Amino acid sequence: MLAPGDESAPRNQGVFFIWAMHKLRFLIFALMPALWSPALPCLAQSAAPAATTAASIATLQQQAGQQPPVKGASRQLGIAYYRSGKLIDAERAFAAAMAQDPADLESVQMRGLTLYRLGQPAAAIPYLERVRQWMPNANADANHVLGLAYMNARRYDDARGAFAAQYGVGADSAAAYLLTGGMLLDADLPELAAQDAQKALEISPNLPLAHFMLGEVYLYKSDVNHALEQFEQERAINPTYPAVYDRLGDVYTRMGQYQQAQEALTRAISLDVSSTGPFIQMGKVFLRRGDPESAAMYLQHAEKMDPGNYITHTLLGQAYRGMGKEEDAKRELDAASQIHASSQLKLQPVQ
Repeated sequence: MLAPGDESAPRNQGVFFIWAMHKLRFLIFALMPALWSPALPCLAQSAAPAATTAASIATLQQQAGQQPPVKGASRQLGIAYYRSGKLIDAERAFAAAMAQDPADLESVQMRGLTLYRLGQPAAAIPYLERVRQWMPNANADANHVLGLAYMNARRYDDARGAFAAQYGVGADSAAAYLLTGGMLLDADLPELAAQDAQKALEISPNLPLAHFMLGEVYLYKSDVNHALEQFEQERAINPTYPAVYDRLGDVYTRMGQYQQAQEALTRAISLDVSSTGPFIQMGKVFLRRGDPESAAMYLQHAEKMDPGNYITHTLLGQAYRGMGKEEDAKRELDAASQIHASSQLKLQPVQ
């Protein structure tokens, strides 16, 4: 979900597709083996020998250019181009493969994924829909990309259906609305996310995480009073969920109620010592309370857990400065500056 103040998140509908495409690129490359799921026999058979070198591409080009083409050569050439980042060539190869065999499920799916990555989500939708029509439960990744494409086209009901299929829940269920709300919140569409969370609560009033999502929306909008109300309702339903105490700590900190913030964050840490968020937030609370020594203790722990978080280094620098440790403060603030500069989102061309 979108964290309040996350500077790497998109800020309006106009940049949604850029966000979605970057998210998709991480999804596709992180889960590349899953694109050829055992549930799809034709995918599993063709993944292993896919060409990746220039010499192999040249061989496949020759095979695909023969009359008649070698069976499957155009599909393999498309996969080779896709893996090499040559997306325009990949799309052409998959189109040729489909012309040779309109029932080639792998080429249909890969053409849809390729078109999406080329910035053509509307063109991708029909191919991904065909995959789902032929094999509704075959590939969760295709459903996810289809859901993102629908969102980009503002077909939110269709997006909910795709995400529901991805996770195996009913399209009109409370879970489906909550899933879609999470995707909408990630996409910086908080008002739409709130609508889906409200719909989920109408269907299932005690659904865990629905009030949490509403609290996230209000916190994102800096409406701390309504955020507090929603997080408290989530806590009543879901009292062992660590993140709700982390958010309560954030809300109380923003309201200047530092004792309540400290108590909430202590509960968050007691439930989950693996998350850096409550430790960072606790450091902030102690800084606000004029106790840099205690702040440094929590922030040092957070730094060990995640040394690449510039916020931790920034707050730790402030704590050291409050303790009169100017050399340590400078080191931490310099580290924060370097990490922040290197982590700024740099948009690259798709191809």
